[in-house]
Amino acid sequence: MNISSIVVKTVPKFLDEVVQSLKDCEVCDYHMHDEQGRIIITLEGSGVEEELKKLRVIEAIPHVITADMQMAYSEDELNAHMEVLENADVVPKMLNDEDLDPKDIVYNGDLKKKDLEGFARRFDETGKK
Repeated sequence: MNISSIVVKTVPKFLDEVVQSLKDCEVCDYHMHDEQGRIIITLEGSGVEEELKKLRVIEAIPHVITADMQMAYSEDELNAHMEVLENADVVPKMLNDEDLDPKDIVYNGDLKKKDLEGFARRFDETGKK
């Protein structure tokens, strides 16, 4: 199970409406807000992909300016990824392959330009291999 904290921002004049929408949407748990329009919620999901789908629901609520993950926790995923790392070669095989065309290397470092749900799906599958 994954648990992530989210800071949702809205304009103060829409604060009550957004808070009520968050309480009613059934994809998150509301915790608190301030008068400046910052709202704290948490999401739970079986994996990163499910959490991202729920985050998209939050982002689509009228008058939500931003909804950003601040902290995420998943003991099962962490353990699975640590096991993969512990059993992996220190240098990825592709870096030792002199026949590999550099254009075929997939870079996953810039998440802002990525299909996050596809990235999450591949991330969740890492521990299953």
